[in-house]
Amino acid sequence: MLPAGLTVQRGGGEIVTATPDDRVGIDGPDDRVGIDGILVTTLILRRYARVDAVLERELVARLRRGDAGAFDELYAWMRPRLWSFLARMTGRRDVADDLAQEVWLRLARNAHKLAADTRLSAWLFTVARNLYVSQWRSAQAARALAGDLLPPEPPSVSPFDAAAESQTAVRVERAMAGLAPPYREILLLCAVEGMAPREAAEVLAITPEAARQRLSRARAMIEAALGDPARYAGVAS
Repeated sequence: MLPAGLTVQRGGGEIVTATPDDRVGIDGPDDRVGIDGILVTTLILRRYARVDAVLERELVARLRRGDAGAFDELYAWMRPRLWSFLARMTGRRDVADDLAQEVWLRLARNAHKLAADTRLSAWLFTVARNLYVSQWRSAQAARALAGDLLPPEPPSVSPFDAAAESQTAVRVERAMAGLAPPYREILLLCAVEGMAPREAAEVLAITPEAARQRLSRARAMIEAALGDPARYAGVAS
């Protein structure tokens, strides 16, 4: 089971522990994360404090008024997290760049229409997830039309394989990448982003109970994958 707390070693040598009250995401290639006491990967790197509900409402109000400063603050807070989610869902940095840019463009176009009680992280992840689903469906349709003209799809990989600093890190990245999209997205939202199942359920448009069951299954699949190194050819345990 992926833990709620993560030991993070910064590039400068600082070691901190992310608690259940932290938000985590991408920071830089020199940071590493410990799971079960082992420094394993660069996938979870920056700590984010939860945004107070009152402050979030104020931020929404400023966005509704067209306050550019509010957009900049939200962008600085959420950009690494959204990009991390999209990169791990699509498996491609360039596609993640394009989809993330579209998320921010949609916010810019629709900020004045946000409801006063909008949960910004949920809104942004919902848009990001919907964009990913549309992109995936388009890619599948194009592949079906092309038929044998296209080469077979490569095995699942993570866009962070190259940054992984150990064989264990590669296994973690590939285990995550190897999950079917419904399990990968629930694990990213709950285990990485720290959302409660009921919050993730809103993003995924499923019931809270379905989210809890899917999360449990995803965690079991990750545990099984990490316990079976033979699944990753050429990667030693």
